[in-house]
Amino acid sequence: MSYSLQLYTLRNAMQEDLPGTIRKVAEIGFTQVEPYNFVATAKELGAALKENGLTAPSGHAPLLSQDQDEIFAAAKELGISTVIDPYLPAEHWQSAEDIQGTAAKLNAAAKKGAEYGIRVGYHNHAWELESTIEGQTALEYFAGLLDPELVLEVDTYWVAVGGQDPVAVLERLGDRVKFIHIKDGPLSTDTKAQQPAGQGKIAVWDVIGAAKSLEVGVVEFDDYSGDIFDGIAQSLAFLNTAASEGARA
Repeated sequence: MSYSLQLYTLRNAMQEDLPGTIRKVAEIGFTQVEPYNFVATAKELGAALKENGLTAPSGHAPLLSQDQDEIFAAAKELGISTVIDPYLPAEHWQSAEDIQGTAAKLNAAAKKGAEYGIRVGYHNHAWELESTIEGQTALEYFAGLLDPELVLEVDTYWVAVGGQDPVAVLERLGDRVKFIHIKDGPLSTDTKAQQPAGQGKIAVWDVIGAAKSLEVGVVEFDDYSGDIFDGIAQSLAFLNTAASEGARA
């Protein structure tokens, strides 16, 4: 298992200075990133990653609303091997019929992705956990409809905000979970209140341990009231310290 950074965290800095932002990410100590909206920035982003020795094992792209061939071609160019749909709003998660439709579309996207040698996944927010379908969370109901090759990236913070225990949800979802978003804070929808890993109410290390098939733990802030580069540096330092302590234990 390795650590990555969701570049949405640095969206404002990226818009002002993409190459400089990627250089700072490398200087902080990240070796991997998770790009978002990468079709638009593929050329510049690819050059910056290469220059700083960074790789992008996963990336976010709206597979269910934009040109999939364009997305997969850009992903291949950037070396992204898993493309994750980041967001479907709450109204898509209220009925079994709607969720079945979404699962069918994502299964179809995965077949197209396979032609490019790319795996497909989905990333949750809070509403997939707040909604109950046939006695389980909408996210778990959805997972049961996905073809075996599809993966989940569980945003563990939004699971908790949605009223569920992220450790229990990860244990129930099992091997389907290959990525998680690691973030911390007071478990509220106030994104500015988010905190570096280890400083809020999430039992970060328990969460990481519950994802038994985890490939990459992705640091992310939806927003932050402090200096965002300092925030991601604190998160990475916490994770690296906890990892080394675990190795010594």
